[in-house]
Amino acid sequence: MAGTLFLCATPIGNLEDMSVRAIRTLKEADLIAAEDTRNSIKLLNHFEIDTPMTSYHEYNKFDKGRVLVKKLLEGINIALITDAGTPGISDPGEELVKMCYEAGITVTSIPGPAACITALTLSGLATRRFAFEAFLPSDKKEREVILQELERETRTMILYEAPHRLVKTLELLYTRLGNRNITVVRELTKKHETVFATTLEEAIACYKVQAPKGECVLVLEGKSREQIEKEAKEQWEELSVEEHMEQYLSQGMDRKAAMKAVAKDRGITKREVYQYLEQKKSEREQSE
Repeated sequence: MAGTLFLCATPIGNLEDMSVRAIRTLKEADLIAAEDTRNSIKLLNHFEIDTPMTSYHEYNKFDKGRVLVKKLLEGINIALITDAGTPGISDPGEELVKMCYEAGITVTSIPGPAACITALTLSGLATRRFAFEAFLPSDKKEREVILQELERETRTMILYEAPHRLVKTLELLYTRLGNRNITVVRELTKKHETVFATTLEEAIACYKVQAPKGECVLVLEGKSREQIEKEAKEQWEELSVEEHMEQYLSQGMDRKAAMKAVAKDRGITKREVYQYLEQKKSEREQSE
């Protein structure tokens, strides 16, 4: 009978956030797969957990993943932990979960801390709809694709960033997204936890003077629907009503549907669109 993979959330700073269930699961597991065994041994020693441990990280996730799946199929129960927080969120645990499901292995989660959710709830920004982006890609082309998506994003956005890259990332976001509201959260659950609710412009000015310490979570305001509608209206206003109509007609719309769409885009009535088109038609006939 195959074993089970347990995704065990660990504290993101404060050790008191370790759940009783997580401690028990780590003690009862046959093996613990840890992102960094040197870091995780401190956690295990603190809670007097002596379960054998092996490394599972970004650079061995495929080869080691196959080894772990083999052990699970042999009946070994494995607990997966990351350096801090919930496994599978912006870490290689995501790949191991996929491999387990492909092999028919049961996966369960021991819930607990997650930096992205903790920061979101502290941000003071909208929480009903949000998009988690983690770290922006280091590859220039891939990063450009993500930035183009973020420019249009209406949901609250959550990003991770290292302190030495914080100012550069804030400047990049300011250039591409404008001066949005942002909450910069650092040292979550630790003694010097900081929640800085501000704007991108003010955050840049602040951190240029005072270099930040500790990993940062950026919670960024999404584009408002009012702004999207304003930009769309400005875009359509650059076209004549006739050019606007032609865009929809070229897509296969019939004339009636195209007039309705143009009216909606421009914030006018369908009758006004009709009258404008008839006037232009009359002017052309008179000039011929």
